[in-house]
Amino acid sequence: MNLLDKLNWRYATKLFDTEKKVNDEQLEFLKEAIRLSVSSYGLQLYKVFIIKDPELRKQLRKASWDQSQITDASHLFVFCNYTTSFDQHIDGFVKRIIEVDDNDKEGVINYGEFIKQAVGNMESDKRKSWSEKQTYLALNNLLIACAELKIDACPMEGFESEDYNKILGLDKLGLNAAVIAPIGYRSVNDHTQNRKKVRKPKKELFIHT
Repeated sequence: MNLLDKLNWRYATKLFDTEKKVNDEQLEFLKEAIRLSVSSYGLQLYKVFIIKDPELRKQLRKASWDQSQITDASHLFVFCNYTTSFDQHIDGFVKRIIEVDDNDKEGVINYGEFIKQAVGNMESDKRKSWSEKQTYLALNNLLIACAELKIDACPMEGFESEDYNKILGLDKLGLNAAVIAPIGYRSVNDHTQNRKKVRKPKKELFIHT
């Protein structure tokens, strides 16, 4: 299967096979795909929780409108954006660059100061929105990587973020649950998989200038 075949194959899985699990090697592949995701300035201002524990997922299901994917999937990915200490994260980013390539240390440090100013000048609502958007970029890498391995996934916004933050102790870590994705294998009883994919035609979606 080429990439387009795999993207046509995937869909937002509604029912997972509770007996089929993603193995450790596959999980590492998915993690690396997320790690290599693009992000604004390259900062990666997020953390990803990969939750397997069934008891914890029972709690999270209650905060997810009782959707069965939360407990039935092999793993639950929770993408969390940082809400505080942006300067500290930017300093960490600058340090990582210098550790990899210190040929222009002064330039990198100046770049870090530029980012701090740009982020610091954002109004709080805009900074919150910007930070949350970064998690969606990482989520997309997960979805494509899952399709590559023919692992099913279901990106979800249908959950109570504040409840997730409380259950996972995210507030104490300066994090916020932005978007989630259960992954695993589709159940034969999930009739959604038989639906034809509906997308806008290219002539309606694209404008060439």
